[in-house]
Amino acid sequence: MKPIFLQIKTEPGMAYKVAAELADTEIASEIYSTSGKYDLLAKIYIADDQDIGHVVADIAQRLKHIRDTYTIITHRAF
Repeated sequence: MKPIFLQIKTEPGMAYKVAAELADTEIASEIYSTSGKYDLLAKIYIADDQDIGHVVADIAQRLKHIRDTYTIITHRAF
C-alpha cells in the first residue's frame, strides 16, 4: 500500500458536504479542509497494483459537487 494525496476543488459552499460524503465512503484515511486553490486534501492508500487514475476518476465521478482534482503521487516516506 502506498499513499497518494488528492486535492479537491468543490463547487462554492460545498466543501464540508463533499468531505462528509468522502468520509462516508471510507476511501480516505484522512481528510482536511485547506485554503488556497483547493478546498480539501485527502490522504488515500492504494494497493501497489491499483491504477491511480481509475481510483481518482472513481472518486470524482462518485461524489457530487467536485470541480477539479490534483493528485500528488508519493514515492517514499522518511
